[in-house]
Amino acid sequence: MVEHVPAETWHGRHGSVRNGFRYGIDYICIDPEVPAEILTAPTLFTRNRPGVWSLRDRDHGGAPGRGRGAPWVREALAQAGLDVVTDGRLLLLAQPRVLGHVFNPVSFWLAHDAEGRLRVVLAEVSNTFGDRHSYLCHRDDLAPLGTGDEVEARKVFHVSPFQPVSGRYRFRFDIAADRIDIRIAYRSDAGGEGLVATLSGPRRPLTTRAILASSLRRPFGSRRVLTLIHWQALRLWRRGAGYRQRPKPPDREVSR
Repeated sequence: MVEHVPAETWHGRHGSVRNGFRYGIDYICIDPEVPAEILTAPTLFTRNRPGVWSLRDRDHGGAPGRGRGAPWVREALAQAGLDVVTDGRLLLLAQPRVLGHVFNPVSFWLAHDAEGRLRVVLAEVSNTFGDRHSYLCHRDDLAPLGTGDEVEARKVFHVSPFQPVSGRYRFRFDIAADRIDIRIAYRSDAGGEGLVATLSGPRRPLTTRAILASSLRRPFGSRRVLTLIHWQALRLWRRGAGYRQRPKPPDREVSR
């Protein structure tokens, strides 16, 4: 079954130039290891082929447009020595393609153990320059991720030209059967610049009615998201936020 997460995202920037915004956004939650031919989904949703809403493996798990989907994630988990605690279900939480277009600032691979407990989240971060980097998020003791748990990762990837690359992320994943609440807090090493971003929404079965209703409420899907990103960037630039040139992306695709 494909799930729909009609979510709300909030971003709050603090530091020398403050800014905040909130808007609705559509995510789907899917088991990408279920073959497309037996996947339970409405007719307006497709896998690896054109559709009103769709998900393509090449959009995730590796470089944008050249991804390998779930096999790439399984390999990344094994290389990090995490396959022992992620031998259960693997879910992908991401924005769908809408009429063939997609841009995901961040998608989340949810890796469970054999008992169905969430152990690792791979946060797949993309910027508007066509680069991507993924962060492996887990507890130091590899225990299941529970409500209120926070895990850290060092920032190594350029996302916004108005934020430095150095610093740390703090992730919190409250993933329930009926709802998703994710919080990402960033703080620069200098301690002045920072950001908090949240994603919250219910988990519901994806239906044709939901696709049509969301298309009316939030037309153009990720095209709208890109427009909002550039609008907020213009606001920051006009308010005097310092602009940083895009550095070379990190050589490795995954860090923690």
